[in-house]
Amino acid sequence: MPSPPEGLVSILDYIRWGASRFNAAELCFGHGTDNALDEAAHLVLAALHLPPDLPDAYRGCRLTTEERGAILDLFERRIQERIPAAYLTHQAWFAGLSFHVDASVLVPRSPLAELVETGFGPWVEPETLSRVLDLCTGSGCIGIAAAIYLPDADVDLADISPAALAVAARNIAAHGLEDRVRVIESDLFAGLEGQRYDLIVSNPPYVGAAELAALPPEYHREPRLGLAGGESGLDLVLRILHEAPRHLTEDGVLVLEVGMTAPALEARFPEIPFMWIEFERGGEGVFLLDRARLLEFQALFARELSRP
Repeated sequence: MPSPPEGLVSILDYIRWGASRFNAAELCFGHGTDNALDEAAHLVLAALHLPPDLPDAYRGCRLTTEERGAILDLFERRIQERIPAAYLTHQAWFAGLSFHVDASVLVPRSPLAELVETGFGPWVEPETLSRVLDLCTGSGCIGIAAAIYLPDADVDLADISPAALAVAARNIAAHGLEDRVRVIESDLFAGLEGQRYDLIVSNPPYVGAAELAALPPEYHREPRLGLAGGESGLDLVLRILHEAPRHLTEDGVLVLEVGMTAPALEARFPEIPFMWIEFERGGEGVFLLDRARLLEFQALFARELSRP
């Protein structure tokens, strides 16, 4: 990376210069930011131990030599190693809340944040949710945020990865939720025998093999376990659809994110009236099915799972 010109002295100078370097390097954004300026601001403020909502009046403040060095180190790694900014700072935001992240979990970016902030209304009555499961939890961001926005609910965070669950446990402690949120090591529902929930919410691996191979380098810095959904992207989705009814209460609901795999899912099951959720802040590929609907189509799910 080129040394910064002599004229760069302020916080704002380094944000602007970093954004220019990021654009010149043709970095890919999508792990908490969607443009070079926001990405540079994230890294500069993190290097300075300052909040992301720093008042504009402070952005003209001059930097020390040591502070400039810390910023340049982050910029260098972001460009040369193509590491997502959240892994460099170990901080990501979801539903207005801060979460610790590292390379053992995906960087939070799900549109489900918008749904969590409303307590899953109007699709579900928030006061009816006493037990919630965040399946394939990763960092725990969805389930932990749900516990905060649903203060009367108990939440389980399930994942197959012990490393991910360690991150989730750290985030539970950071938000002071040890009395209502617990982590469970489980391959989907295998470790949840006998457990039933009013709501199961999941952002499982759903990226197909071809799509995964074509992703930019930043995405290959994330754990493959959190992205790879088999050849079509539907391997885990089909298992969840088939197994979820045994773990839902009578009026329970499944909310499942399938992202870019939504067209493939609809093509596989044209008979099923998936209720696709629209988001005001953008994002797609999230549907809702209640237990009755899931039971109605169990034969179809079983058939698809049995296909070679």
